[in-house]
Amino acid sequence: MQTVFSTVLPDVPQAAVIWLALLAVAAIVVAALIVLPDRFRAVFGDRISEAARPSSLELAEEARERARYARELEVAAARATATAERRRTEWLAAQEEVEEAWQAYEAAEEQVRRLAAAAALPLPRTARTPAEYADRERWLHRAALDAQWRKDITVEQLSDILGHQGWDPRRHPVEQELLLRRLIRDNVRARQDAARTREQAAWRAAELAAAAARSLRDEAYAATRPAPEQQSALSIVELTGPETTRELPATVRGTETVPVARGRAAVPAY
Repeated sequence: MQTVFSTVLPDVPQAAVIWLALLAVAAIVVAALIVLPDRFRAVFGDRISEAARPSSLELAEEARERARYARELEVAAARATATAERRRTEWLAAQEEVEEAWQAYEAAEEQVRRLAAAAALPLPRTARTPAEYADRERWLHRAALDAQWRKDITVEQLSDILGHQGWDPRRHPVEQELLLRRLIRDNVRARQDAARTREQAAWRAAELAAAAARSLRDEAYAATRPAPEQQSALSIVELTGPETTRELPATVRGTETVPVARGRAAVPAY
């Protein structure tokens, strides 16, 4: 009766020969890598890089995607440029409005100064009769209506004048005109402030639109340029061990030996 050992032992020499052959092949490969590292590194690196590169279909699809993206950016840049031009036009119009409001305020202020100088003089004496007061009231109402027709005062202010709320129709026409001109000057000043606020908002909007247009134009230009060829990380893998670093000699300071660190500059101690 055959035992297990009698069955396995005849095959041991053949297995030993196979293992020795495999070890010999491995030793030859390792020796070749050690003796000729550059040659094997180039061969294996090129093959690995070739396998890692995208195929022609992938490159064509990527080119189509880049072209489509570039066209979209060009359209967006054109729209942003048109928006920037429109914002700039609005800002220039707001600037003109501010200038006109300032000139109107200067004219209103000049009229107030002229009437204030005239009101400082002694007023002519007139008989204070009901007819005189009626004439003064009619003059005030007519002047207020003319001012509201010119849009110098608002409808609410006209109602206050006609209703004698804060206005005394018995005053002399010179005093009434001075008060009315001051009211008009204040309204013009308020319109000037509002125009300046609108001009500042228009300027900020124009600046933002111009910056957005510049950014989109730069991005569209960058999208039309060919993409740089990316080097595969596998192609730069070192197949050999790290190179040995030459150690710097130790620095002698007095009787102590101070080693110098490798790879970085020495940091002075404080």
